Amino acid sequence: MFVFVCAGCGAELTAPLSQVSLPAHAHQKYGNGVQLPVLMESGTFAVNPEPSGPPWRKWEEIDPDEAAARGVYAPVHALSDGVPGAIVIAPGDIRGTRLIPEERGGACCGLDGADGPNTICEACGLPVATRIDDCSLWQAMWLAPDSVHRLLVDGADAGPLSWQELVEEEASTPPFEPVVSWGSRLGSNHNWSWSPQWEAGAGRALAHLLAASGGQQVTVPNGLTEEVFQRALDTLLPAGPQERRAVLAGPELPAPDADADILLVPVHPQTGRTWAPVGPAASAYPVPLPFGMWLWLAFPQPRPPVPTSGPLLDDVLHDDPLPSRPPHPFRADQRAFQHALVRLPAVRSPWLREILENVTQHRVSGLF
Repeated sequence: MFVFVCAGCGAELTAPLSQVSLPAHAHQKYGNGVQLPVLMESGTFAVNPEPSGPPWRKWEEIDPDEAAARGVYAPVHALSDGVPGAIVIAPGDIRGTRLIPEERGGACCGLDGADGPNTICEACGLPVATRIDDCSLWQAMWLAPDSVHRLLVDGADAGPLSWQELVEEEASTPPFEPVVSWGSRLGSNHNWSWSPQWEAGAGRALAHLLAASGGQQVTVPNGLTEEVFQRALDTLLPAGPQERRAVLAGPELPAPDADADILLVPVHPQTGRTWAPVGPAASAYPVPLPFGMWLWLAFPQPRPPVPTSGPLLDDVLHDDPLPSRPPHPFRADQRAFQHALVRLPAVRSPWLREILENVTQHRVSGLF
């Protein structure tokens, strides 16, 4: 485990923390005026490997070869020239700091971090972190990588769980959940929506599915996987006689068929490693899914097919009242989709670049 200390005076700034993978929804902006919970589990931290924060350079100021060297292969509005390696933790895990509420950025309901660090070391006054808690943003504390140091503390971590242990112990992420807006009088039970985490994870996965398609139609498994991906794939890819088949694969699932072209596989939530098959399917394109999302798709939780009355057996899962389904078809997160797609070399293909350039039109049509 680690603690983070101030680079200026050495004061401890965090509780002991264990490193995990950066969540796919770490930079998500969801809805309008929506209350989102804390991004990170208490006792954990994650690192953003890319530069973040100011200064920013517009795409027109960047040589394409320089952008490609940074892993960006298609135009974006701007790229950060800030320091890479920002560390994100739960706000409750910060210690020995003081918030500067005047540095609230352009927020309307809280802090959005647009003005840079808004939290200083209480001991020496060095700006060390940025608190974010505005509406439609995940609540988080981002430690500035050039203002803190990481120190190993007594007691080694137990090490990452195995894939089998994850399947047995990790909780899956439900595909829809109650979402409430600031000032709502109705309460969370009256506004069921597709999970923000699913929308972000699907946005990243959709970019990989398109890259894996080679411009051919792609089919995914029936059921919820089809509901999440097939509408977008059918809209964005041309119809034709040839198609590629994507299947769910991963720990505790049967080995995928040798003729599977694309594998929907989990990302390890602690290490960030993507599950890799062995055998004939090893050459298939792996499409990463957040582990909690993949777990729900691979092992759907049983639910009563119709509302029931009277007592239920202890081993029957049920909701009271039954959850409502979202009122609209699933829509992948546009920002997550764009962020992933511009970082895939396949986006240099003219047909895929055209999809990227028309993403705003697809959003207007309800695809994103």
